[in-house]
Amino acid sequence: MKVSIEEHLQQLRSRATELLLREDWNEYINLYSRFISLCRSHLLAAGSGAASDSLHKTLCLALSNRAEARFRSRDLPGALEDCDDALDLDPAHLKSLLCKAKVLLDLDRYSSASECLKLALASQPSGGAADVVRGLSYRCRKLEAQSRTGSFDLSDWILNGFSEKCPDLAEYIGPVEIRRSTNGGRGLFATKNVEAGTPLVVTRAVVVGRGILPESGDRHGESARMVMWKDFVDKILDVAEKCSRTLCLIYQLSAGTGQGELDVPDIDLFKPEAAEELFVLKSKKPDVGRILKVLDVNCLREEGFSAGIHGKHSNYIGVGLWILPSFVNHSCSPNARRLHVGDRVVVHASRDVKAGEEITFAYFDVLLPLDDRRAMAKGWGFECSCERCRLEESVGFRQEMRELEMVMKSGTDLDGVAVRLEEGMSRWTVKGKAKGFLRASFWPAYSGVYESERLTRRCGRRIPAVSMAVQSVSEAVGGDERILRALLRRLKRGGGDAMEMDKAMRLGRGTYGKIMKKAAMKALCEVALVHYAN
Repeated sequence: MKVSIEEHLQQLRSRATELLLREDWNEYINLYSRFISLCRSHLLAAGSGAASDSLHKTLCLALSNRAEARFRSRDLPGALEDCDDALDLDPAHLKSLLCKAKVLLDLDRYSSASECLKLALASQPSGGAADVVRGLSYRCRKLEAQSRTGSFDLSDWILNGFSEKCPDLAEYIGPVEIRRSTNGGRGLFATKNVEAGTPLVVTRAVVVGRGILPESGDRHGESARMVMWKDFVDKILDVAEKCSRTLCLIYQLSAGTGQGELDVPDIDLFKPEAAEELFVLKSKKPDVGRILKVLDVNCLREEGFSAGIHGKHSNYIGVGLWILPSFVNHSCSPNARRLHVGDRVVVHASRDVKAGEEITFAYFDVLLPLDDRRAMAKGWGFECSCERCRLEESVGFRQEMRELEMVMKSGTDLDGVAVRLEEGMSRWTVKGKAKGFLRASFWPAYSGVYESERLTRRCGRRIPAVSMAVQSVSEAVGGDERILRALLRRLKRGGGDAMEMDKAMRLGRGTYGKIMKKAAMKALCEVALVHYAN
């Protein structure tokens, strides 16, 4: 028996409903692709009239449904294309306008999303649809303001113990640009003077892979790590295949040695509103080998403290690819830190930064002596030649430093190490920032002394007061929870005054960024005290 077009479409709709309830988005998309193809072929045959009008409405709704499924499966370019096709058929189609607004918001194109919502509001939605429009409009205004001003506030989330959903953060590129670095590669540079804590970049990961791995030494650990990595790579390749913009931006990153001198891209390329014609590639098929090399060089791990504030398991690991932060090079005297909030990373100045200064991270623990840092840099495949490393390499008292390092590592005479270093710096006429560099290299000794009231009393005035040492080290290496903790412990013991509390707040801003109010900063400092006591 011959089945009519209406019956055939109804059968497909019924099947689609089943897939929707199961949230089987891939099959749902495949089914609606057949549905849309069928509608279009019958439209060509129908000509004009009532039947044609009915098919136009059916096709419009089908495109909107497929757009929603593509949005759910994170095929944002495909979802946007379906929304545009539906709106070509009916410019006032509310469901398509709302879906397009959601897609544009997730693509961080806030102005375009706002225009879409204005059109949706003009259709005078009622009931639940009106609530959706108002909710999306509020979110859009908030994100647009963040992206324009770089003003973020995570206070409520922090004060509620990180128990709520991660805050909605906008894509933001602050006063930075990409230039040639002194290491011969490319780096991110400040375009104006910025204060410690100032957000420089806030951006969403292409993909983040997260998991809890077995304990160290567990024979299943390496297998679990490989499974997690394969899943992460598969997701990267899936996104790159769906979105030529993302693929093009991934290709902007270094794939390691042997590439020659790479072009220096304009910072505007990384802004969400960059023109689509900038992302046209000869082949839309991802170069898997090249992408694997890019991932090997540029992936970042979520920092331990960022994982800790989310209450993650001690064996939790998170790794992701954040495009613009991948241009930030290492320094043992870093001036920037990052805080991971959901899939976003907030890069902020960890100390005051001058215009023209390169923005740098610590790729590894820099509160250690030169030889230890060299070994870690070697593991990363480079040799650090920052100001601090050059200073420590060139000093005439290198052998005395090595002797102090050996004593510090034994953990038996921490107060003696700190005293001897202070006496040595006086004898060697070390001044200014250089003192901060050397104290940072021996921070485990200073920290051990400041942790113990007995050792602190025994050292007396032969070592600087904790607030002076903290300021010296933070000016050399930027904010760090362990440095902050030393000052917080003193305040907690009742040994500080209002001036030291102010210093703690300033150091807190350098450590976590100016993205919260004072009460939230104090709460986060309390978390730091607990986290680094364990």
